[in-house]
Amino acid sequence: MLLDGAAELGIPLTKEQLDQFAHYGDLLTEWNQRLNLTRVPPKEYIILHFLDSLAAAAAVSFSDSIRVIDVGTGAGLPGIPLKIAFPYLDVTLLDSTRKRLAFVDSAIESLGLSGIRTLHARADQASRLPAHRERYDVSVARAVAKLPVLAAWLIPFVRVGGVAVALKSTRVDQEVADSAEVIQRLGCDKPAQHRVSLPGTEIERSIIVMKKRRHTLAKRSTG
Repeated sequence: MLLDGAAELGIPLTKEQLDQFAHYGDLLTEWNQRLNLTRVPPKEYIILHFLDSLAAAAAVSFSDSIRVIDVGTGAGLPGIPLKIAFPYLDVTLLDSTRKRLAFVDSAIESLGLSGIRTLHARADQASRLPAHRERYDVSVARAVAKLPVLAAWLIPFVRVGGVAVALKSTRVDQEVADSAEVIQRLGCDKPAQHRVSLPGTEIERSIIVMKKRRHTLAKRSTG
């Protein structure tokens, strides 16, 4: 199912990559008994976690060795699936909860992944740091917050010419409308919506892509 579904998304997977996905799923199931990392049952990981994460590639090119930050990664989604599928990516996995990152760090080591690391911080704080502000080609988040809030977290991480990507459900028209002013003020074009059907299902996703055209201005301090 994963092999065929990824191929439908234009992502060929090797046996080694399939084994990595299987091992990642086993780790997620094991740790989930202690940390409550996901409510998705193991039999649905392939569709609702792995293919759902890889669906980002239907709207954004991951063909080059680019810097990616996964904001609010939780159990490593979508960052770890993207890293497994595109091993040449340089990936940072950001989350504000240390317990989740303990799992993610363990998974990275167990899967033998390189060029990937975790960052324990809040998005709004990390994006102000010179090491992270406008340092990434792609910032991405999945099921983290409403788009007006999510855009404000994602866009400051992206360099001019890069993209901020929100993986959302299909009912996002009002969110997009509500976030238009924020997105443009932070330096991006009007967002583009890409509808993607998860392979082998009737589940649709909306991938919101925000292209960075201007620098994001720092907030002025008050008082």
